[in-house]
Amino acid sequence: MDKINTGLIGFGTGGSIFHAPIISSIPHFNLAMISTANEKSASTAQSLYPTTRIVSDPATLINDPSIELVIIATPNSAHFELARKALVKGKQVVVEKPFTINSAQADTLIDLADSKQQIITVHHNRRWDSDFKTVQKIIENNSLGKLVEYEAHFDRFRKTLKAGSWKEEPTEASGILYDLGSHLIDQAVLLFGLPDELFANLQIQRPGSLVVDHFELLLFYPGLKVTLKAGMLVNSMLPHFILSGTNGSFVKYGMDVQEEALKNGLTPLTYPAWGIEPAALHGTIITESASRQLITKIESERGDYREFYLSLYATLRMNSPLAVTPQQARNTIKIIELAIKSNDEKRTLKFA
Repeated sequence: MDKINTGLIGFGTGGSIFHAPIISSIPHFNLAMISTANEKSASTAQSLYPTTRIVSDPATLINDPSIELVIIATPNSAHFELARKALVKGKQVVVEKPFTINSAQADTLIDLADSKQQIITVHHNRRWDSDFKTVQKIIENNSLGKLVEYEAHFDRFRKTLKAGSWKEEPTEASGILYDLGSHLIDQAVLLFGLPDELFANLQIQRPGSLVVDHFELLLFYPGLKVTLKAGMLVNSMLPHFILSGTNGSFVKYGMDVQEEALKNGLTPLTYPAWGIEPAALHGTIITESASRQLITKIESERGDYREFYLSLYATLRMNSPLAVTPQQARNTIKIIELAIKSNDEKRTLKFA
């Protein structure tokens, strides 16, 4: 097998939980090098991946001629410059979401990759969540008739600020809109395309917080309203998805199980039931027949974050189309920019 020699920059939450375990579960990739300046993270990385070279300087990784693919899982503000340097060195590049801090930076990277005939993509792994895949199937099968409303939540309860976390610092591209919002926007645009108009309300709700920690974003399409919400002070289980159509509704509680499994040290290689949601998390379709309400449990599709990298392998080795194009990821950033402007100006904006 023609393996892809891979280097990972960053071994925080993104690198250690969402990238390294998944990459290491796929025989098509060789995790050859990890770059982290944190001594504790370096020690952890070496113990988990004893055959992987651990370096402190990302330049060492980027300049290594044996590395074909560079994965960037650093704080958001570092994405652009590291991706630019990797492309200049002729590397294929994966950037953790959000792609960049603004759409102009994204366009620069897209143009650079095109000029060098290199691949750049963005890790929108939530496309392979079990519940989102279930939503896709319901819409494709027209199970609800004409869809008129789509609502997606990504809620957490984290009252206390996380000390030392760059996500709590008021820097460019910090806050929940760039973080969890990137996932929700990417999913919605994948389903429905780019909106005609949008409106956003952004808030800081936690005491002492300096970054946006709650948002509600409305995307408007002909005959369809899309509501995307996320907050850090939601201490009750609200539906993750609510879809309403002319023939019925779909309601789904609970989140995809892969993140929790990864946090508990499980991987697709060690856990046979990978990506399978328990029956308690299955969603429900509510319809009517002869004035009687019908409630049908819908078994969730199996989720699998490996699909992102398997599709990338197919692109790099078999010239298959990218699953996540940089243009799609750029459009997510453009929507975030417009959401911030909408909140500042307290008005609905056209997407252009």
